Amino acid sequence: DALQGGPEVHEKPGVESVAEEDSDGESDQGDDQEDSNQQKPPFEVESALLAEERVLEAAVVGHCDDQGLIKPKAIVVLQDGVVGSTALVEELKAFVKQRLAPYKYPRWIEFADELPKTATGKIQRFKLRERPNDDI
Repeated sequence: DALQGGPEVHEKPGVESVAEEDSDGESDQGDDQEDSNQQKPPFEVESALLAEERVLEAAVVGHCDDQGLIKPKAIVVLQDGVVGSTALVEELKAFVKQRLAPYKYPRWIEFADELPKTATGKIQRFKLRERPNDDI
């Protein structure tokens, strides 16, 4: 019972998870979800993409696959003179797989002329999530 200090159970359709509050009142989620559906920090994938010389900028957001699982989707701005293609998408995916755990690579890569940013230069990820999928 949550009132007596026991674990607090949060139910969500299709997902079983137990959350317990620690002494600071922080919630500690159980590990009942599949690894492929857990949120991963985008900066790891972005950093890996930025290490590729043809990439000028990159942003990663979550995107639902056909099974409803959230997977990484990258929006990439290429260096001047570099043209996006299906072959380049596959090369960038392979490049990331070589540097990170294979499950972290972006399942979709889209090319853009620029990334939406605030006046202070922060990437507006919510606008990228709203973008229609440009399957290349």
